[in-house]
Amino acid sequence: MKLGRIAVLSSGGDAPGINPCIRAVVRTALHYDLEVIGIEEGFDGLIRGEMRQLRARDVGGIMQRGGTFLRTARCPGFKTKKGQRQAKRELNESEIDGIVVIGGDGTMRGTHILAEMGFPVIGVPASIDNDIWGTDMSLGVDTALNTIREAVDKLRDTASSHQRAFLVVTMGRNCGYLALISGVICGAEVIIIPENEIPIDEISKEVIDAYDRGKSHSIIIMSEGASYKPEDVARKLVEDECGFETRITILGHVVRGGSPSAFDRILGTRMGVSAINALIAGESDVMTGLNGREIVMRKLEDVVSQSREVNLDFYEIAKILSR
Repeated sequence: MKLGRIAVLSSGGDAPGINPCIRAVVRTALHYDLEVIGIEEGFDGLIRGEMRQLRARDVGGIMQRGGTFLRTARCPGFKTKKGQRQAKRELNESEIDGIVVIGGDGTMRGTHILAEMGFPVIGVPASIDNDIWGTDMSLGVDTALNTIREAVDKLRDTASSHQRAFLVVTMGRNCGYLALISGVICGAEVIIIPENEIPIDEISKEVIDAYDRGKSHSIIIMSEGASYKPEDVARKLVEDECGFETRITILGHVVRGGSPSAFDRILGTRMGVSAINALIAGESDVMTGLNGREIVMRKLEDVVSQSREVNLDFYEIAKILSR
């Protein structure tokens, strides 16, 4: 099928790098004389028919901006057959020939559903948790790690000055990637992730050991997906008289924001270009993925049926280097 008009949308949680990707999608499509339609507020906006034409100047100046200028939203309605049929109807009535969908694991499942309904789709992974199978890195991960690194570096200054143990909670509800890698690059004494959770007693012992070895502070990095609360950990450290004053810092949604890093800008750009090239080549039901240095296409059926596991070798590296 010859393409004439394509659409782009971002869905689910925002991530730095989505705007560079949208920019690449729009300008690459225009290079091939395709018309581009931007769908606002994700699948929810698609169901409501919230669309507008995008030209080259519409995406000027967005590369350095975090978030997504098309805006995004969760869409429970798209989980229903009625919502899915309405979405496809809107695409057909708007004479759209193919769509690029940018988002996380839930978004990739929705993209796969559209493909199963016979609509040409290409997915682009954007998730700061880095929990999407089929890609070494998703959009937003590198920027999120740099945000955490900057925050922990600043906390370390006050931790050292006051001999404190700082418990830093990162995002990552079901995947501990951010906490794990942050723990390595920030020199944390303890890392708490859902995939390799250690008992609270062990956390206390590690912090006490750091104090006994003469350390001036202790950094504990914890994924929000851990089974126990940060308050429980802090209470245990106080009860065991670990030697440090204990403070909790929950980074929360600040990790999602900020201008995308150089890595996320080039990754978003490469994935956006590759998505349009894939549509033009007649591909569908696939997701762009980073494999080493190369952009590859992964079957969405494989992406949504598997989960990405963290590399626990980093956990062992962090333990060795924190001594």
